[in-house]
Amino acid sequence: MKILDRSIGLNQRPYLIAEMSGNHNRSLDRALEIVDAAAASGADAIKLQTYTPDTMTLNVRMPGFVIEDPKSLWDGRQLYELYQEAHTPWEWHRPIMQRAAARGIHCFSTPFDDSSVDFLESLDVPGYKIASFENIDIPLIRKVAATGKPMIISTGMATAAEIDEAARAARQGGCLDLVLLKCTSTYPASPDNTNLLTIPHMRELFGCEVGLSDHSMGCGVSVAAVALGATVIEKHFTLCRADGGVDSTFSIEPKELRQLRDGINQAWLALGQVIYGPTSAEMTSLAFRRSLYIAADLRAGDVLTRNNLRCVRPGFGLPPKHLNTLLGLRVGRDVSAGTPMAWEILSQQQ
Repeated sequence: MKILDRSIGLNQRPYLIAEMSGNHNRSLDRALEIVDAAAASGADAIKLQTYTPDTMTLNVRMPGFVIEDPKSLWDGRQLYELYQEAHTPWEWHRPIMQRAAARGIHCFSTPFDDSSVDFLESLDVPGYKIASFENIDIPLIRKVAATGKPMIISTGMATAAEIDEAARAARQGGCLDLVLLKCTSTYPASPDNTNLLTIPHMRELFGCEVGLSDHSMGCGVSVAAVALGATVIEKHFTLCRADGGVDSTFSIEPKELRQLRDGINQAWLALGQVIYGPTSAEMTSLAFRRSLYIAADLRAGDVLTRNNLRCVRPGFGLPPKHLNTLLGLRVGRDVSAGTPMAWEILSQQQ
């Protein structure tokens, strides 16, 4: 599949998405700096989120509209206030996208309702991301699919049946290019709750590209995901965690994004192909295998023993597997120590 001119698949280096989310901290200048830093650090794309507080929730403090979880980064926050703080003003989208284009990276977004899809279409975004919490919003998925643009769907919390329903809705709605992202919807996510072995299973089960939306700390989980076949990696990105912000705690900084870019590229290169035997790069190393060598000066008719026939490096003699066959046999000519053992050295009369 492709997003604009960028192919995505196992034969391509992983597609790396830097998720800005609310890390702009309500500053357009900071948002533009994040775009610059993402491009300079090796991201293929910067991703936004397109919503308003009113398209996400109700401005009430009834049960369920205030986060009540001591383990949550946002414990005690009213949903409406949280989305007010985190949302990217719609008038910022065009300059952010223009800056991304100038820096040579893609810019697309996660819509959360029909109006945000219509708005993003007016900006001609190259693709769409469906968030984990919206992967059961089949009407929204159909709305996005009808654009014909590539779709990336996070699968956090979704059962196999729910993922199947979302993928079918996308394909039946007109989406030809689909990526599913393995995702753990905790912030941050712990490695032991990430279950990366789902990635190859998901690829086989749903027949599409699969990646990882990584909310864990550091780069290790994403690198491991690529080793298991992930072709898209998404990480939350900020200029500096110390600056704070709604997502800063589990976001990576520019230096870490560069490390992630390098790490997932190395993991992808290391995948290679199924191969046995020496690679072209290993051919010169064959010389340093063990092989059988004459270890003492011998005269014609002498018997080969463990003292005068040894298994040593380098590897130009007969393979070690022939040692027991050769012991007790006679040499047919004089031979000096350091001679690689060969069948021609043996006497014809044993």
